[in-house]
Amino acid sequence: MRSAFLFGTIFFFLGLAIPSLSHAAFHTGVSTRGEAAATPRIDPTKKHPVSKLPHRSAPTPRAGASGLRAKRPRATTRQPKKSRTTSAPRRANKRAAPKTRAVRPARIKPTSSTSARSSKRRGTRKLSVTATRVNAGRVGLISGGISGTYIRIASDLAAVLNKRDDLRILPIAGQGSVQNITDILYLKGVDVGIVQSDVLAYIRAQKLHRNIDRRIHYITKLYNEEFHLVGGREFSSITDLEGKSVNFGVKGSGTYMTATTVFRQLGIKVRPVSVDQPLALEQIRRGEIAATVFVAGKPTTALSELDPTFGLRLLEVPYAAALQDAYLPATFSAEDYPALVRNGKRVNSIAVGAVMAVYNWPSDTDRHARVSRFVEAFFRSIAEFRKKPRHPKWQEVNLAADLPGWTRFSAAADWLARNPLEGRNRLRVSFGSFLDQTSGDGASGAVRAGADRDVLFQQFLKWRQSQPAAPRRAQ
Repeated sequence: MRSAFLFGTIFFFLGLAIPSLSHAAFHTGVSTRGEAAATPRIDPTKKHPVSKLPHRSAPTPRAGASGLRAKRPRATTRQPKKSRTTSAPRRANKRAAPKTRAVRPARIKPTSSTSARSSKRRGTRKLSVTATRVNAGRVGLISGGISGTYIRIASDLAAVLNKRDDLRILPIAGQGSVQNITDILYLKGVDVGIVQSDVLAYIRAQKLHRNIDRRIHYITKLYNEEFHLVGGREFSSITDLEGKSVNFGVKGSGTYMTATTVFRQLGIKVRPVSVDQPLALEQIRRGEIAATVFVAGKPTTALSELDPTFGLRLLEVPYAAALQDAYLPATFSAEDYPALVRNGKRVNSIAVGAVMAVYNWPSDTDRHARVSRFVEAFFRSIAEFRKKPRHPKWQEVNLAADLPGWTRFSAAADWLARNPLEGRNRLRVSFGSFLDQTSGDGASGAVRAGADRDVLFQQFLKWRQSQPAAPRRAQ
């Protein structure tokens, strides 16, 4: 036990002595083995010139067993910092340097590519001017189906008025009075439309559009549209259709609207069907439905060209008191429809007015100016529409006729105020058409001649003034 303690003490002191001897040999240049050092040693306590210091990349001598490196003094020479005052004159000189004027390059003659671009720009400007000129007089006129009277009236308007350079009428096939009002309100490119006179009352009752009285005005009443009720030979009057299936036309059309109103006012309950007129006529022949309603100005090609062998006829519609507030009396003859009316016979019915409706554009807008040019040209050329080969319904047009429940477009009212004689003369023509339609016996022929006609015309004027306007729905 004592010997182990003794050996431990000896090894402890030897560990302290050996590093001291190695450190002394490092500074004296003598190795621990007694040999001379191969490289000169530097005393860190003394100052040496910079040029005699070893290079940084030279190897650093190791210390003894302790593994410590000798500290080398850092070089004291540093690069002097640039003074800010030395660069200031240079910046001042840069600011003071005069600006050189840019030399304009020589003008290059246009090549084929530049000429093409220039001509393309000129062509684009020319197309823009042409498009503006063409669209300046464009008036979109929404009408009716291809077999009805509305499209014929719209085609006549285009044929007569499109001769002007500043006006272009575009007839558009429509889908009925209710849809035509919607198109005038919202469809782009539609300015004017032909609708039935009872459409505003229907829209107010159904609450389809808000403020319809202020948004939709009328230019003029065109003519009367007759209520065609076509059925089989086994029926003779509208009262015979109680409980039967009757076609009211396509939903949303003017025919559907008027048929609904008439059957409701007369108190006749039927089973409504909604199909187009060609299909309805075929269903009558097959016995699937009893009759069909078609509201159009007579004569309409959809019925005038029917084959007499189909076995169809026009049914009577009485001018009852319940219908007199909104409708007028009308008659059909064999001259109108040879396949539906026997020779020498007349069929009584009712009629509703056809109206040229327009959106109430503000007076300072381009659309108002465009419609105003159309009204001016249309009213000045009204005599051209009463000539052949235009539709016979133009003979009934009275530009000055008032329409209860409607407001006249401002441009039309201004023209009539400047031309009062046109309105009164055309009122006499309308009165003559009224007498021709409502008379069927010999006694009435005597009434239509001489002084009796003038007396009736004065009574007719008083009756028109005494008629109350249609009630308006509160806005």
